[in-house]
Amino acid sequence: MPLKPDTRLEIRHLKLLSAVAEAGTITEASRRLHLTQSALSHQLRDAEEKLGTALFLRLGKRMVLTPAGEKLLASARKVLDELETAERHIEGLNGGTRGVIRVSTECYTCYHWLPAVLKKFGPKYPDVEVKIVLEATADPIAALLDGRLDVAVTSCPARNRSLRVTPTCEDEMLIVMSPSHRLAGSTHVQPRDLEGQTVFCYPPKEESTLVVKVLRPAKVEPARIIAVPLTESIVDMASAGMGVALLAQWAVRQYVASERIVALPLKKSGFRRQWYAATLRSQPVMPYFAEFLHLLGRTCWLGES
Repeated sequence: MPLKPDTRLEIRHLKLLSAVAEAGTITEASRRLHLTQSALSHQLRDAEEKLGTALFLRLGKRMVLTPAGEKLLASARKVLDELETAERHIEGLNGGTRGVIRVSTECYTCYHWLPAVLKKFGPKYPDVEVKIVLEATADPIAALLDGRLDVAVTSCPARNRSLRVTPTCEDEMLIVMSPSHRLAGSTHVQPRDLEGQTVFCYPPKEESTLVVKVLRPAKVEPARIIAVPLTESIVDMASAGMGVALLAQWAVRQYVASERIVALPLKKSGFRRQWYAATLRSQPVMPYFAEFLHLLGRTCWLGES
């Protein structure tokens, strides 16, 4: 009987596929992989021959994934991520002093706590890299479950048996508005005061803290809910009198100081948001990882311990 063609790919093929897909050209991919262009092209042809199909369309110098390439790329990224995680865990077994911690949070601006953590963590574990994975910001929990993160910092406790969720810190949330807003002279804002107001929030608006935890329980109906991904843009629109928002005190301190906006407590007693660190239960807890989580839990969101 004739032998079936060998279609099993090697790790080098998966790294090549990922590099070319990200770089978009053979030239840039070869630079990233420290290969000559001819060597890279040869390996790519080898992978395509093993699979019996093209992985890229050659459009001039640009390399565009075919449907087969897109399907393989999704699997390749998972395999490479799992391999990287395994390698880091094995390295960590050597006294738990070397490795990488991949972390992300649900907001692009919520990393101000990191310097305070690294200030204490770095001297203890100088050979451990703390890597922020910005592309996981849209859904850090999904990235964690997919193996693309080690720590997901969120303001909602994820309910999944595969996860270990630990409360970390709280931050004070304030209602921000234009200095000319009718509520600007108040000592605080009640939920009912926001009836008929335009509300700005971070996407997705269906998960907005202001909507889910404040307005909806009080049966208050805003005029509109507009999702805006950047704090600076929310502040710009609020300062222009276009609406109000619920933002963290640490995020708006400089804007309040410059009198661009007014920030008032929500209710007389104020409103605080709890943050959580989510990790995989199955993940081995190396000494450096345990120390990072310990410091994260002790470091408040104002960047002070």
